[in-house]
Amino acid sequence: MPEPEISSPKRDHLMATAWRLFYRDGFRAVGIDLLLAESGVAKMTLYNHFASKEELIVALLEKRDRELRASIAAAVGAAGKSPTKRLLAVFDWLEVWFGSADFNGCVFIRALSEYPEASHPIHRTAWRHKEAVKEMLTELCAAAEARNPAGLADTLSLLIDGAIVAAHGTREIASARSARSTAAQLLKLATA
Repeated sequence: MPEPEISSPKRDHLMATAWRLFYRDGFRAVGIDLLLAESGVAKMTLYNHFASKEELIVALLEKRDRELRASIAAAVGAAGKSPTKRLLAVFDWLEVWFGSADFNGCVFIRALSEYPEASHPIHRTAWRHKEAVKEMLTELCAAAEARNPAGLADTLSLLIDGAIVAAHGTREIASARSARSTAAQLLKLATA
């Protein structure tokens, strides 16, 4: 289990600045010097909180994972008791996310592409997020009484990632609606 985060105003400011830069420009494109200049934090302060840029990226990805999964869980919870509505709420959540002013694609997909070696800590952290979302989908599919919850969750996970890439590429929310419609059809077939 990871060590608990020790929060401080400087650490929080550094993380917020790093998030903004990395999410906008990419991990490899943002160097430590730019991060320090934008945040106004001294190099010593950075290294007091993080041993390396990679450790900072891992911490950001872990934080983003917690935030996204909590947001999705809240949308699912707000959908009521119907297992079908709860599962489709994930796709409604995507539409809201795609339409938000700060949507700039999936930071986890970006991390996987910028750090393609499967053993790299950043790659592993990003993949853990994708696996956690798939596990959430598996539980929702099981609650909806899909014959093969894990198989349907795999398919829905691919559908979600495709919708994210399409929304990032087009800057439109239509892919969320299309993905929701497809998910509803797949769920109907999986429970018939």
